[in-house]
Amino acid sequence: MTKKTTDSDVSFIQALAELLNTNELTEIEVKRQYGNHDSMNVRVSRKKEVITQIAAAPVAAAPAIAAAAPVTVTAAADPATDPASDPNAVTSPMVGTVYLQSEPGVPAFVSVGAAIAEGDTILIIEAMKTMNHIPAPRAGTVKRILVDDGSVVEFGAPLVIIE
Repeated sequence: MTKKTTDSDVSFIQALAELLNTNELTEIEVKRQYGNHDSMNVRVSRKKEVITQIAAAPVAAAPAIAAAAPVTVTAAADPATDPASDPNAVTSPMVGTVYLQSEPGVPAFVSVGAAIAEGDTILIIEAMKTMNHIPAPRAGTVKRILVDDGSVVEFGAPLVIIE
């Protein structure tokens, strides 16, 4: 790309940043072609907040901790409050848009309290215009549905709890 920055380039980058925040994404990378030998690569990302967990330290160790970098202390995650730490949570295998039914107006694939078999479709994740049926990894009963129809999910996000 030429060294000259245009207002349209600035607007394009601002639109990418807004898209990043609106869809709660962590990174977007785009290559924009202007001509045969003229292009612009843009990568917009945001820093994820990292929370470190530490065990309660004896009072004698307090001076050593004070000298270290600041650390945020949090309580251990409780499966009742943090679905991601629930061992029965089915997590997203990809980034995409979740659909709880095959098309508008038809019943959802699963509902809370429903018994399901291993391999049954529990929802669909649309990624890159492809509808990916997400199967149940095991048989059981649906205890919670953690996503809304049409919501965007990240890789590893908890979707459903099956017990």
